[in-house]
Amino acid sequence: MDHDEVLALFDRQMRRDAGPDASGTRVERVDGVVRQTGAGDGWSAVVWSDLDETSADAAIAAQVRHFTELGREFEWKVYGHDLPYDLPRRLTTAGFVAEPVETLLVAEVAELPTDVPPPDGIRLLPVTDASGFDLLAEVHDKAFGRSLGLTRHQLLAQLAADGDAVPAVLAMAGDVPVSAARMELHPGTDFASLWGGGTVAEWRGRGIYRSLVAFRTRIAAERGYRYLQVDASRMSRPILERLGFAALSTTTPYVHAGRAAQG
Repeated sequence: MDHDEVLALFDRQMRRDAGPDASGTRVERVDGVVRQTGAGDGWSAVVWSDLDETSADAAIAAQVRHFTELGREFEWKVYGHDLPYDLPRRLTTAGFVAEPVETLLVAEVAELPTDVPPPDGIRLLPVTDASGFDLLAEVHDKAFGRSLGLTRHQLLAQLAADGDAVPAVLAMAGDVPVSAARMELHPGTDFASLWGGGTVAEWRGRGIYRSLVAFRTRIAAERGYRYLQVDASRMSRPILERLGFAALSTTTPYVHAGRAAQG
């Protein structure tokens, strides 16, 4: 895999030419950025920018003004190769708060295993309805120590609109969910993305995560996607790299409070 070539493809398909990720979402190209304004309480963000030292501050101010007038929290998703190089400092000065850095990992679907059996005592269960997403949210709460919250509502809305749009899977120990993960498909691109892989503490280190990756890789292959992409945490990055994923950049969410900023 040519890392520079794939990174350029990712930037073009998944960021610069990004389409709405849900019904009612608006994507606009203005002031040198691509921004998404989510429907209702949906995710709002700047997903791409083409800025330099002379245009960055005005573009940042314009996006803060846009989302603050809507009373919306939003995220500026900064990648390690984005310009200008001091974009993080400029965002912080404008009132954004950085969240933990993650690593942009990409692998060719054809190079990944698609059949990794789970450990003894575990069965994999596809999520096909609202009750399955309730179990996925339960695992998320236990694995990460925080509620799935808004994401659960978004997933249920996507499930209602297209049951095949967000493949998800549970790892069950008997009737108890102990791990869960999902995948988002991006029609018209070469990429599917992996999200939310989490295992409760007492079941970690037994190979469940690898099985969940293989389960979703098989779906991506069946749907004709060429690449899998992950925004990987420090915990998942080593596992994914051993499976064949390569680090192409970093990604850091910079969050602006929006509504709170008005007070």
